[in-house]
Amino acid sequence: MDYHLLLMCCAALLAGFVDSIVGGGGLVQVPALFILFPHFEIPRIIGTNRFSSFMGTAVAGYQYSKKVEIPWRTVIYAGIGAGIMAFLGAKISDIVDEKILKPVILVLMTAIAIYTFKKKDLGQDEMLKFELAKVPLYGLIIGSSAGFYNGFVGPGTGSLLVFGFVSLIGYGFLKASAISKIVNVIADVCSLGYFIVEGYVQYEIAIPMMICNMIGSFFGSKMAILKGNEFVRNFFLVVIFALILRFGWDVFRSL
Repeated sequence: MDYHLLLMCCAALLAGFVDSIVGGGGLVQVPALFILFPHFEIPRIIGTNRFSSFMGTAVAGYQYSKKVEIPWRTVIYAGIGAGIMAFLGAKISDIVDEKILKPVILVLMTAIAIYTFKKKDLGQDEMLKFELAKVPLYGLIIGSSAGFYNGFVGPGTGSLLVFGFVSLIGYGFLKASAISKIVNVIADVCSLGYFIVEGYVQYEIAIPMMICNMIGSFFGSKMAILKGNEFVRNFFLVVIFALILRFGWDVFRSL
């Protein structure tokens, strides 16, 4: 096996583990693809990453669904919004300079990190902020926003979904992570259609990565279910901090 592919598979294994807990697997896979395959254009990087990770996210979603009560009406609303907006985000990713968006994302991630760190009880228990009938509509808003980001940029979509479901709706971190996995799969599949049709998926790399990502997702979701809300919250803060560093570096390089 080519050592580039071997290293990429190791990155996919780690990415699956991280992504299954709070999202953010793209933080591992996307930089690794850029480093190991520098000749790939950006849409090929995104398409290959997306193809290799969506099944891992599905594995995590299945594991959660066996142990966590899933509010399916909220998932359906959020999934529809995420799917439509992810496809739209993928369509315009070729024509809009992401340098315009990254400073905004950096500010957003920093605000999320501060808010989550200061509110120690955030997501520890489920405390819905709206009457049950309105929750799916807020799920639609969260799914649409994160879905557009998923199609346009990608890394950290799961983390944004988790934060949205915890802070805006009031779910606990574990349930929010479970919902986010299912919604993320829908968004991934919808945006992936564009990359497949345009020939942006490098299958000989993406398929071995997918297998490793699924293995990592299986073990990561098992650990999250076992450890509960406090573990997921702490892991969330680590991933958000990594996202801040990633986007901070991108913004600094573009100055």
